[in-house]
Amino acid sequence: MNQTFVLHIAREAIIAVLALAGPAMFIALIVGLFISILQATTQIQDQMLNMVPKILVIFLTILLMGAWMLKFVTNFAINIFNQIPIILR
Repeated sequence: MNQTFVLHIAREAIIAVLALAGPAMFIALIVGLFISILQATTQIQDQMLNMVPKILVIFLTILLMGAWMLKFVTNFAINIFNQIPIILR
């Protein structure tokens, strides 16, 4: 096991985290921006108005993309487990 192999595994792990968290975070960013603009125009400064829609949208995004996320994590884990013999050399 050399340094390039460890960096390759770390790179794959970072890409996996970004691919799994990215869509939900991006949707939350868009909804948060929309709610902030709505609050600025109506001068309503309630924090629950900002948090509840984001939580609901993140939940809906995870619900809709859950099958893809599960397949992605499963493929990542299988790939890591298949590389164990390479690590043990």
